[in-house]
Amino acid sequence: MKKRILPALALASAAALILTGCSSNGSSEGDGEAAVELDHVTVQLDYVPRGNHAMFFVGQDQGFFEEEGIVVDDIIKGTGSPDAMRIVGTGKADFGFGDLPTLATARSQGVEVTALAAVNQSSPLGMCSLAENHELNTAEDLIGLNVGVHPAGSTYIFWQALLAANGIEGKVNELTVTPPYESYLLTGNVDAIICYIDAEVPELEAKAGGPGSLSIMLGSENGYDVYGSGMFTSQALIDDNPDLVERFTRAYLKAFQWTIDNPEEAATILAASSAELAGKESIFIEQLQADIDFTFESDATASEGLGTMHEDVWQNTIDVLANQGVIETAPEASSVFDISFQKAAQ
Repeated sequence: MKKRILPALALASAAALILTGCSSNGSSEGDGEAAVELDHVTVQLDYVPRGNHAMFFVGQDQGFFEEEGIVVDDIIKGTGSPDAMRIVGTGKADFGFGDLPTLATARSQGVEVTALAAVNQSSPLGMCSLAENHELNTAEDLIGLNVGVHPAGSTYIFWQALLAANGIEGKVNELTVTPPYESYLLTGNVDAIICYIDAEVPELEAKAGGPGSLSIMLGSENGYDVYGSGMFTSQALIDDNPDLVERFTRAYLKAFQWTIDNPEEAATILAASSAELAGKESIFIEQLQADIDFTFESDATASEGLGTMHEDVWQNTIDVLANQGVIETAPEASSVFDISFQKAAQ
């Protein structure tokens, strides 16, 4: 995290921070003109940008980070949640986004990352098949099928937990696949794949024949009772600069609500953020709508605000992972998340 001093007159929101005394970084005067130190941060994503990453881009576009005296210098696409955890945990990025069960696993391995907000109140992970070939209603419907599995990352953690929760270990034919998994399903090489309803499903459904062409079984309805993805930082940054963490979380949650209220505009902002994302507005809208319909909100968020987290849900997440051998040394549930910043933002 870097800082740069800019004239306050060049940034109205920064000036407002000085006038109200809200900036923790202090101010100085020179030639009659006040200046404010802006916090410069980087964000590490788990994968290439998709719908539930929109909040970072919306926060930039709508000025929510700027209002908090923060400049997001870069939002970096990732290669998986485990790598995102390691990058943030070692201080190579300031904030990150990734699968929260993977965060608990990383914490058990000594990676000091801490969840700040549960974006998906329930997991968006599930199993997908071509509806004309196989209907998936419960986990037992997977028995005897050829299932494409990538033996690493958040999808593998989900897969192991799903098998254990439903007692179907050894009853499914596992075939090793590599991203993009959907190609194996479309070509008939596997009967089912692990899928995110808020990521590849909209594109996969379009390629498979449109609405109704897929049969989708949600893990959250079959024993995988855990949080999905969320926003996190390193414990070191929390210890060293809690004020920055609080301001970033407040800006992020403002962007989160704006995204829910304006999904089409959020999708447009996301698509306009880089040349490689241009033209994907419709896909991003479908991804966001899946989360708006199923995972962003819950009874808890209705009373406690977006991103809220409970220790009992985290404990269940850790228990699920420990019981099926994903983690050997279970971390304390209270150590993997810090709800104080989400509460301060309400």
